[in-house]
Amino acid sequence: MPDIETSLFRRAVVALNGGPSDGRIVRLVAAQAAKAKAELIAVHVVEIDWTLPLDADIAGRSEDVQRVLDSAEAIAESYKLTIEPVLLLARDVAAAIVDEATERGADLLVVGLPYRKRFGGEFAIGRTVPYILQNAPCAVWVVREPMSEEAS
Repeated sequence: MPDIETSLFRRAVVALNGGPSDGRIVRLVAAQAAKAKAELIAVHVVEIDWTLPLDADIAGRSEDVQRVLDSAEAIAESYKLTIEPVLLLARDVAAAIVDEATERGADLLVVGLPYRKRFGGEFAIGRTVPYILQNAPCAVWVVREPMSEEAS
């Protein structure tokens, strides 16, 4: 892969969803951030159902949440970088990610996109990525997972 211009970003927010694309996007951004000496922020949003209070106890999911953030930190360390882990509880994942990128003054937001097909066999992009593309105040990289064996 050719080098991307190193001045492309100074602060990147990396949105993690706990899926297989997390490692891929952290490695991609870390490789570029190492060259640019850029700041990295890993954001994992736990969506809280509208029927629960926003400060709901997520203890049942805390190990999974911690695993997601620890994995991102380990990958960043392998590039001799630090990545600031951020856990957010929110009603809407996409809005929380965009808000965090805005508040942090990020000039890059990176998000993974699982390869999914909905009923009928058409590729499904979901709601999160279109919202981010429409509302993010900065550049956005969308990294789609490769097709699974059964999908191709």
